[in-house]
Amino acid sequence: MTVCSSPSSSFESSNNGKTWIIHGIVAGVAVTAAVVAHAYLNRFNKFRTRVVGIIPARFASSRFPGKPLVQILGKPMIQRTWERAKLAATLDHVVVATDDEKIADCCRQFGADVIMTSESCQNGTERCNEALQKLGKKYDVVVNIQGDEPLIEPEIIDGVVKALQADPDAVFSTAVTSLNPEDAHDPNRVKCVVDNRGYAIYFSRGLIPFNKSGKINQQFPYLLHLGIQSYDAKFLKIYPYLQPTPLQLEEDLEQLKVLENGYKMKVVKVDHEAHGVDTPEDVQKIESLMLERNLA
Repeated sequence: MTVCSSPSSSFESSNNGKTWIIHGIVAGVAVTAAVVAHAYLNRFNKFRTRVVGIIPARFASSRFPGKPLVQILGKPMIQRTWERAKLAATLDHVVVATDDEKIADCCRQFGADVIMTSESCQNGTERCNEALQKLGKKYDVVVNIQGDEPLIEPEIIDGVVKALQADPDAVFSTAVTSLNPEDAHDPNRVKCVVDNRGYAIYFSRGLIPFNKSGKINQQFPYLLHLGIQSYDAKFLKIYPYLQPTPLQLEEDLEQLKVLENGYKMKVVKVDHEAHGVDTPEDVQKIESLMLERNLA
């Protein structure tokens, strides 16, 4: 005997079938979304992961010839900087890039890897680029660590690297700290202004911003640029081919060529007592500070 389904049972079967189909679609979408999200996060986590720190060092400095080799409490300044850079957690490798054999020999003696670069490099960025091309391993981020910062804090290096890794729109990152009022008119202390999103607007050897009174505003949070800079490795290869720009030439600041060509530069604000060595007189200040902090 043939058993016929009632209209209601047919309707229920149809609904059950549709329900399973809908559940299957939802589950499929969820799985697909999870796979896509996982792939995206993996890609993000791998974004600019390989990092090299390069310390550009040249002997022929107009203000302080032979500066990298000056003794800071019994060690060459370049060694002091190298030792501090080696403590940074984000750096896979640290090298010194120089065009001088005396500096190269000194660095090899205390265990640093050295890349010889040409004398034609116009600034530290170009020297870093040449060193990058000569390194056998590929890197995503290059950190330019100034050789005249023997007290550079490893945490600042890490902060600059992480800022670049977290911002796909930026090709360059750097650090600033509070400007001491006594350094306001020192052309060796580079000042910086930043927008509300943490991107650099301008750098200058003069005081910026400059108010109508011509005096220092004790209430304004002026920013001092620290020498540490990191670059996206692909951008670094482009940098030497960018033509010099008017502001760059007038201020003699390589960062301005980046801004004038429309690239974004992320700025990290840190608490740091800036103690770079610009003149021979700065050496004694550094040594006194190191003794105070038991860093000898």
